[in-house]
Amino acid sequence: MKSLAKLAGVAALGLSMATAALAQDPVKIALVHGISGHSFEVFSKQAQTGFELGIEYATGGTGMVKGVPIEIIHKDTQFKPDVARAVLAEAYGDDDVLLAVGATSSGVTKGLLPIAEEYEKILIVEPAVADSLTGPDSNRYVFKTSRNSSMDMQAQALALSPDENLFVATLAEDYAFGRDGISAFKAALDGSGATVVTEEYIPQGTTDFTAATERMFNALKDKEGRKVILIYVAGGGDPMGKIQAMQPERFGIEISTGGHILPVLPTYKRVPGMEGAIYYYYEIPKNEINDWLVATHQERFDGPPDFFTAGGMAAALAVVKALETADEWETEALITAMEGMEWNTPKGKMMFRAEDHQALQSMYHFKIRVDDNVDWAIPELVREITAEEMNIPVGRTN
Repeated sequence: MKSLAKLAGVAALGLSMATAALAQDPVKIALVHGISGHSFEVFSKQAQTGFELGIEYATGGTGMVKGVPIEIIHKDTQFKPDVARAVLAEAYGDDDVLLAVGATSSGVTKGLLPIAEEYEKILIVEPAVADSLTGPDSNRYVFKTSRNSSMDMQAQALALSPDENLFVATLAEDYAFGRDGISAFKAALDGSGATVVTEEYIPQGTTDFTAATERMFNALKDKEGRKVILIYVAGGGDPMGKIQAMQPERFGIEISTGGHILPVLPTYKRVPGMEGAIYYYYEIPKNEINDWLVATHQERFDGPPDFFTAGGMAAALAVVKALETADEWETEALITAMEGMEWNTPKGKMMFRAEDHQALQSMYHFKIRVDDNVDWAIPELVREITAEEMNIPVGRTN
């Protein structure tokens, strides 16, 4: 954690610059997230909290870079693609922001990519996940601090230790996040000998998984070997609990899924010993930034930071690093500074890959542990899966 003396010194420096800063226009950053009308709203709120904490940490509490104040402008996409495009255009045009950060849903965020290109201004994608956001339909103005589906699924595949005795049925939502994720999972299994026996895609908001589960049971039950249902569902509906209630163990079938936000982790108590891969759990990373984030979040919000809090902070730390290192505060200079840029986050070091602007980062192999004194199931670290271990496909190549 930063020493009190260092913080005091930074604060004093900030006070000495305050008068000069008042005479300067602030550097404007837009946060473009859905904050109304969807079950993903909690993800957006976590990302915004993390972003604000990240600006605070990176600037030593001054909220300024190079003596210039940072102004955060909030835009609500309402989780509607047309609204999202309109508010991003408004931020770039009427509000004259230097860059924007968002959005939450992968499907909504795909519609923002051409807006960034039209206005020739940077969009940092956080927390949307789909590989396609840095894929062929993306453009040079898009950078992505969030993980992608390939990271989720390569880490998930490594956690399952795939070989010719592994048979998997997959369950995912029928939109960019789900389909990109399963495509990435199958790619991660290539050469391992493992077999995906069936793929089930369900509409967002599904609450009845009976028919899909029965089809997966039928596809798996007669296989000789390890049989796993892989769940890759971002929304609610409790698919894991409902599938578990249908007793997959009758057929020797296991359930595996990635980690999730804290409000969902109590449901994982039903699967002690389950292994999977997770993007972030507050007790796993051991570094100064995460220590500060956990302590500060606990103090202010009476609870630990979550999945997307860490992601929002990572995005803010990238913004400040870019502002500190760019020769000028204009798009081309920022692109030059950000391509190949490394910076530290609550998860450790990240790096924007120059080819497609995806942030390379670690994932974590976990095993569920149940503690009666903890409200949620604990994704206990098995090992860190580093970026170097994952062969993440390059997306945009132009």
